[in-house]
Amino acid sequence: MRLLSTIAATAMFAGAAAAQPIDLSRGGPIDVTAAGGFEWRDQEQKVIAFGDARAVRADVTVLADRLVALYRKRAGSTGTATDSGGNEIYRLEAEGHVRIVTATDEAVGERAVYDIDQAVLVMTGGALRLTTPQQVITARDSMEYWSDRRMAVARGAAVVVTSDGRRISGDTLVGYTTPSTEPAAKPQPAAAKPAGPEASGKLQRVEGFGNVEVRTTTDTVRGDRGVYVVDLGTARVVGNVRVTHGQNQLNGPAADVNMRTGIARMIADPGGRVQGMIVPNDAQAAAAAPPPAKVPPAKPPAKKP
Repeated sequence: MRLLSTIAATAMFAGAAAAQPIDLSRGGPIDVTAAGGFEWRDQEQKVIAFGDARAVRADVTVLADRLVALYRKRAGSTGTATDSGGNEIYRLEAEGHVRIVTATDEAVGERAVYDIDQAVLVMTGGALRLTTPQQVITARDSMEYWSDRRMAVARGAAVVVTSDGRRISGDTLVGYTTPSTEPAAKPQPAAAKPAGPEASGKLQRVEGFGNVEVRTTTDTVRGDRGVYVVDLGTARVVGNVRVTHGQNQLNGPAADVNMRTGIARMIADPGGRVQGMIVPNDAQAAAAAPPPAKVPPAKPPAKKP
């Protein structure tokens, strides 16, 4: 355990951008524990921790049934097992019941891979979920987190639900977060607590591709593509757009949706027209219907002489 911690402390996740809720690119030594122990495969240049494995660095904790760290020789070093400072980890794999947690966020999946060279985290497996103070993101196929670009990608029946109940879904959703509000040059005390959600990057914009659906309290808007701007609370959906309000439906090329007021506005192409079907409610239909015609009573048949 100590040797793995030493190697990881020297190089693990070097070079990725900081100031993200889940960010393994910064911090001091990494502490690795496992109920089942460790296996060192020097020929394959990997170390395996198995049985309720746990890796902790700063305020980020990775939990899994098994952790695999792949390392390589650092330039100018001997690269032997005794020269732990000469090795660098370039990839970390977590397998089985994976959870990555911080003081505020949690990512869940069956498998996670962190590519240190590209600073990219990829999670796969059923019931993928990323929970933050601002939103919950779920996906069926995969989730990617690009630290340097402050970008997250959810693929396969992806859904974003904000803390105030706004919802957008699609085949693929790409979310962009803002930079940290905490000044980078401000020194931090050694015992400082991890930054809260107000200091971490928060969701700024969501782009949806394929079967995009935006829901308000009254309307459902579907289309081929969409963009949701979080601070404005507005979304634009384009391509074969359908706005459904109860039994009413409008069809057109694009629509603007105010997620705060719940109002959706259909937009027509220049020279074009918006099509729709408006169904009045029962009370309106009854008021608009003509009164029933009066039918004279039937006369009794004449008696035969």
